[in-house]
Amino acid sequence: MQVVVGLDTGTQSTKVLAYDVETRRALASVSAPHAIIQREDGTSEQEAVWYLDAIRSCFSQLSSEIKDAIVAIGVGAQQHGFVPVGSDGAPLAPVKLWNDTSTAAQCQALTARLGGEDAVFALLGNQILPGYTLPKVLHLKEHRRDAYDKLAHILLPHDYINYYLTDTYWAEAGDASGTAFYDVRSRRWCEEALYAVDDKRNLAALLPPLIDSPDIGARVTRRAAQELGIREGIPVSSGAGDNMASAIGCGCVESGDLVMSMGTSGTLFGYSDTVIADEQGRLAAFCSSTGGYLPLLCTMNCTITTESIRALFGYGVKELDRLAESAPIGCGGITMLPYFTGERVPNLPNGKGVIAGLDLTNMRVENIARSALESSVYALRGGLDAFVSLGFEPAKIILTGGGAKSDIWRSIACDVMALPLVVPAVSESAAFGAALQALWALEGGSISDIVASHVTYDEEKSRMVDSEANHRYMAAYRRYQAYVEAVSPLYKEEGSWDIL
Repeated sequence: MQVVVGLDTGTQSTKVLAYDVETRRALASVSAPHAIIQREDGTSEQEAVWYLDAIRSCFSQLSSEIKDAIVAIGVGAQQHGFVPVGSDGAPLAPVKLWNDTSTAAQCQALTARLGGEDAVFALLGNQILPGYTLPKVLHLKEHRRDAYDKLAHILLPHDYINYYLTDTYWAEAGDASGTAFYDVRSRRWCEEALYAVDDKRNLAALLPPLIDSPDIGARVTRRAAQELGIREGIPVSSGAGDNMASAIGCGCVESGDLVMSMGTSGTLFGYSDTVIADEQGRLAAFCSSTGGYLPLLCTMNCTITTESIRALFGYGVKELDRLAESAPIGCGGITMLPYFTGERVPNLPNGKGVIAGLDLTNMRVENIARSALESSVYALRGGLDAFVSLGFEPAKIILTGGGAKSDIWRSIACDVMALPLVVPAVSESAAFGAALQALWALEGGSISDIVASHVTYDEEKSRMVDSEANHRYMAAYRRYQAYVEAVSPLYKEEGSWDIL
């Protein structure tokens, strides 16, 4: 038995997947939850030690037989989070997460210091948006000065986990490209962006060295091996952001592959051999963790929207799905704007949720339930429009995340996106992708060949487009877009909604 392990440290939990390379099957998939700190000012944080506690818990759930057979490990984790680390390797402050919107003011300040949005785009190939790592560094400087002064390493969550496993610091292009201090065109750290945070301190010296996607980063130390019950010296691959790892686990490694991930956030990303940069800021010009590029749209409210509506009415997941299925396409005229935690695309960090179009005939729980599902997909449909406008030619949708488990989510996604839909057989795509990247680092060769050999799809969940349903969805989508355009000005300025 030859086992590769993938770690996926997400927002809500850490998952560990053990994959037998020889039999080509997942032997175990275990998880441990994380808490989250959220405040009304948009703060969304976690303690880095929670990740390590969760990893230890996950490995304790694996059998000795599996742990003895591990030959390589890959780590994926939520993107953009800032783990400020001191000279002793210990975190100095809580980890600000991808969905933290408390840094909107820092984004504006950094953009102004760098000469405006056009100058930033020319420098990075991306804009500086809430959620990205750079404004979090400035936020630390302005609000936790003691921690900032002790700062010795600027890490992302997956960089920190790699350090825990190996006592070695490194980074790779995929996750690095979501920091707003990485130039995606030249594939290097951008010192100019860091200079905008601090013109007296060389913050670039605090960044880990970059390694290539197929490389082994380092090997598991004796300390980590003893804590996890595995062998010392196991190679750890370069790793990835969760979206980049998910791309591998879904089989998105060749031009035209397009993944729609429906988790807490919603993401739409596709593989490209060349940079696809969007000056309008709809798509992030990210690198893949396979040597190419992964243009990506991220919305901040996907399954979190349905979870919120479910909690509001006190329904279970399946019951909410049944209610939504009983409502008509378009929800009888009800439209939801799911900006419950602000929004990244459109860039509305001060956004609030809206339920519009209510009247005495359509104000029914089932219509509101369905509007939660539809609106989350409409937000991603806007990303598809952006992909197509920039020359990307998708052939199908590869659906992953919690939404892929639901028949109604699959139906809505297929017909709104107007593309054939497939669902990977291994549902934990980020953990699986991290495991396959570990196999790539171990064996070398082509990542495309590895994916072709190991990634399969669930035929029972595949769908073809219903053209009549698509026609009705497009009418509702146009209504959704009209509401977005009408409401967005209310959220453009901080505090503007509070005075209405």
